[in-house]
Amino acid sequence: MQLNELAPKEGAKKRRRRVGRGISAGQGASCGFGMRGQKSRSGTGTKAGFEGGQMPLYRRLPKLKHFPLYNPKHYTVVNVGKLATLAPETEVTLETLMEAGIVTSNDGPLKILGHGDLSVALTVKALCSAGAKAKIEAAGGTVVSEE
Repeated sequence: MQLNELAPKEGAKKRRRRVGRGISAGQGASCGFGMRGQKSRSGTGTKAGFEGGQMPLYRRLPKLKHFPLYNPKHYTVVNVGKLATLAPETEVTLETLMEAGIVTSNDGPLKILGHGDLSVALTVKALCSAGAKAKIEAAGGTVVSEE
């Protein structure tokens, strides 16, 4: 095989469509674009999502409210005030709170929030809000954050 023998495969090359060359050519006058209007003009058409000057859907939607969160994080939430019934030096985890009856269902990782008062020193192994962490440490306890 020589370089001068190279050629495209049979049927690989098609001749281009010559439009606007008279009625007998099959694509005369309007060249297959119809009569009038924006889509019949030369150059590119409109961009994707264009709605004729009306505010397009992709720009209207974020202004609307009540869009759902996809894959939201669910936590088992307990306030600091509920932990006051536990014995001193207790290790607080989701399992120990379920055994004590403070929490009845596992809705995800345990998170301690800061509502209520605490006077018992506890070792908390869970996510804590800033207020809850301050109250636990003020009572003499420690927080081991599990993230």
